[in-house]
Amino acid sequence: MALLEIVNYPAPVLLTVGKPVEHFDDRLKTFVEDMFETMYEAKGVGLAAPQVAVSNRIFVMDCSHEEDAAQRIAAINPEVIYVEGEQTGDEGCLSFPGLYVPITRNQRAVLRAQDVNGNWFELDGEELTARCILHETDHCDGVVFLDRMTKLKRELAKRKIKRLQKIGKWD
Repeated sequence: MALLEIVNYPAPVLLTVGKPVEHFDDRLKTFVEDMFETMYEAKGVGLAAPQVAVSNRIFVMDCSHEEDAAQRIAAINPEVIYVEGEQTGDEGCLSFPGLYVPITRNQRAVLRAQDVNGNWFELDGEELTARCILHETDHCDGVVFLDRMTKLKRELAKRKIKRLQKIGKWD
């Protein structure tokens, strides 16, 4: 396994719709394992392929922080097929290091995706799992969490990023 480099906003790959995955082979399985390794090393609960400079519709997530193998999910060609309710909570992103802001998302989300073998499955998640499903699927759609903020919060976040860039704490 190898650690992958996480790209920071405003890398163009983060703002591009990912291409569907068509080949379910050993290369894909290795890439997904590398994504898990990278996510765990970065102390994240989710990581999408665009965040490691690969413009494909792939994400991995584990809201248990490696404590429950059943929560280790690889989603290929994900699509959110149902949402309900509302929750607001602090959200971060590995491509926005050190930035945490309140984001309103759905309380529940149902995901339809393929596993590394190409088999379709559904995942019904609430709270943090729903937030992660929605956040990572957004990455596959070229949407970053800045796009989910109010205009004022987005401007404040962009100013903070500029300050971090200026002092060399943002790549």
